[in-house]
Amino acid sequence: MSRRIEELTVGVDIGGTSVRASVVDAQGRQLDTLRTATPPTVESLEHCLYRLVTELRDRWAVAGVGLAIAGFLTPDRQIVRFAPHLAWREARVPDIMTERIGLPVFAEHDANAAALAELHFGAAAGGHNTLVLSIGTGIGAGMIHDGRLYRGSFGVAPEFGHLTVVPDGRPCSCGKRGCWERYCSGTALVDTVLELLASQDYPRSVLAAESEADPGSLTGRRVAAAAADGDPAALAAYQDMARWLGYGLGMIADVFDPDLIVLAGGVGAASSLFLDDAREHYAAAITGSGHRQLARIRGTQLGDAAGTIGAAEVARQGLAAQGRTAE
Repeated sequence: MSRRIEELTVGVDIGGTSVRASVVDAQGRQLDTLRTATPPTVESLEHCLYRLVTELRDRWAVAGVGLAIAGFLTPDRQIVRFAPHLAWREARVPDIMTERIGLPVFAEHDANAAALAELHFGAAAGGHNTLVLSIGTGIGAGMIHDGRLYRGSFGVAPEFGHLTVVPDGRPCSCGKRGCWERYCSGTALVDTVLELLASQDYPRSVLAAESEADPGSLTGRRVAAAAADGDPAALAAYQDMARWLGYGLGMIADVFDPDLIVLAGGVGAASSLFLDDAREHYAAAITGSGHRQLARIRGTQLGDAAGTIGAAEVARQGLAAQGRTAE
């Protein structure tokens, strides 16, 4: 039986807003990290990955690279079929990047990578049927049953972020309208704040002046910072997000019946701003409320590093599958 690979690997979390690459050891510790904005084209994105990994490789002896990709992958994780927030379409990304970088490259859905990280190193340890919900630019989800990822028959499960919660609601980059992530994500927070400010019910919000001066300057991170400072519009947006989060978790619990839910991702890392309210909405939304056991809901232990740590673990597991073992 092969032992756990102790070599360093690079994990790259490729989201709709940013790309982050980290050197990670076998204990899930990040040793070095680089971050940049997500490029808009295939060519610029692949060059970005090459540049980040090469810079880290020049500083550390790394054995392989894992990519956490916000998109649909084939069951063998060799082809990125579609990514709502990225440029790849039917692309053999691991092969392309292996040839370009000169190291073994492995790919995984970003939410599955975050789920692996939380399972091995974070808040998902000890769960039986576990949902790891990664809330960032959009919503990703990873489902773990008896310690194994559930991917469905064709490798794309679960896409909870694109469940329709508001018929004919806000347009989504996936082509549908009213998707859950359009009401419960970092992007949704910004849209909700802008809608609230347009109602002119929050004249004392500092975000009102900022968005008026530069409407494009408002980001999910800025809303989170304003909420932490007590800004009324930002707090109202988080209350709205908590309502939608609880509503969606109620639907998922009716299907999957998890015993543990972990909130990961950049927005999930700020769960102290909305988690208590979301728990109440979830308890009210679930079928049979008051007459069945509820899942425990935890915030992430890894913060928005779960994607890179999980991607590095994907690389480590891929190397082990290829027969690479520690001496």
